[in-house]
Amino acid sequence: MHVGNARTALAAWLDVRARDGRMLLRLEDLDRDRCRPLFADLIRRDLAWLGLGWDAETPPQSTRSSAYDAALERLFAAGHLYECYCSRRELAVASAPHGPAGRRYPGTCRDLSDEDRAARRAAGRTPSLRLRIPDGSVTIHDRLLGALDQVPARTMGDVVVRRSDGLHSYQLAVVVDDAADGVTDVLRGDDLLPSAGCQAVLQDMLGLDRVSYAHLPLVHGPDGRRLAKRHGALAISELRDGGTDPGRLVNWLGRTLGIEQAGGASAADLLGGFAVERIPSSSPVVF
Repeated sequence: MHVGNARTALAAWLDVRARDGRMLLRLEDLDRDRCRPLFADLIRRDLAWLGLGWDAETPPQSTRSSAYDAALERLFAAGHLYECYCSRRELAVASAPHGPAGRRYPGTCRDLSDEDRAARRAAGRTPSLRLRIPDGSVTIHDRLLGALDQVPARTMGDVVVRRSDGLHSYQLAVVVDDAADGVTDVLRGDDLLPSAGCQAVLQDMLGLDRVSYAHLPLVHGPDGRRLAKRHGALAISELRDGGTDPGRLVNWLGRTLGIEQAGGASAADLLGGFAVERIPSSSPVVF
């Protein structure tokens, strides 16, 4: 975790505790090549060091393939999916939550004939599965931003829900997981705001309840870009190992969330001054 992740986690923890809810920890480990048990342990340690406990840890995504496959079967039977034979490189972003860096799938395989699909299979191509996003707008109710009308077909396009190598996509997994885990509220960074409309479409197609969202502005580095490894040693583990006082860090994070409190603080100390509606609309900057 870095400082930006910690800020979002703190905001979610405060929101849950202020409303007498339950905090769930879910390890989103779809990407088998990048996810390691060590990383999961570090996340747990980082959260504990910041004083951000959780009420339950749900099954990790790597154990839920059967639930994702069941959802795909329902979607396919209803005509919401189609096979896509585009290259692996084009589909590499399917397991990532942020979409293809502003690029939208042009629908190359959307209306292939049975003969076209058979020819591609004969050529050795294994298809991915894409969601046939309908035209029209979807209204997202965001506790920070208000009611937002999105057109997922325009902003996201027909997203991949299962890659050609069998890996299920983020968009499908979180929708299925939220329903299975009883999630009612999601607080996350606004880089995921474009995904909200797509996820609402999936929820409707699968007959699932929609969740309530709050999308926070991201922490930025001194170059004005969202916080990332390029900005140096801002990992929580490095701050912890370097002797940083967690209370001082939590207090600074609280100030970026609109909570005014002098001196060191624990997360619990910030509860009285927190409300989602008070979170500033501008992105905090770390130097």
